[in-house]
Amino acid sequence: MDVGSFVAIDSGFYLTTSAKLGNYIHIAPYVSCIGGVTALLEMQDFSTIAAGARLICYGDEHLGYGLVGPTVPKEFADRMVGGAIVVQRYASIGTGAIVLPGLTIAEGSVLGAGAVLTKNTEPWTIYVGSPAKPIRARPHTKMINFGQLLLEKLESELE
Repeated sequence: MDVGSFVAIDSGFYLTTSAKLGNYIHIAPYVSCIGGVTALLEMQDFSTIAAGARLICYGDEHLGYGLVGPTVPKEFADRMVGGAIVVQRYASIGTGAIVLPGLTIAEGSVLGAGAVLTKNTEPWTIYVGSPAKPIRARPHTKMINFGQLLLEKLESELE
């Protein structure tokens, strides 16, 4: 696990993957991120995951090409999908949301509470529902300006 500065990880966080966490990150209580040692959760600066969200970085495809589950020998196993989930700068995942394998939550985009993400998001867009669909653009000028100021402050403090 690679962890930046000002990272808050609340109780009950369950992680079975590698992780790369940037600066000013928050992972709320009872978030789970699964996929095994070859998978990755990457959270870039100023990204957040709200309570109870579920991220599946890598897993069985479930389309009938083999048996499903970690105890099945490789020659009998289903195809695997994913590898990494990337939460780009300023992006947020809402309470109880689910992110399926191999997806990117684009810069500044938001996945609403209880949403199920099946496709990559577009930058600075808010998504809700199951499957998640875009509902509106998210203003971002102030967020980017504040982020740049905080990163400059952090850099000067680390010198």
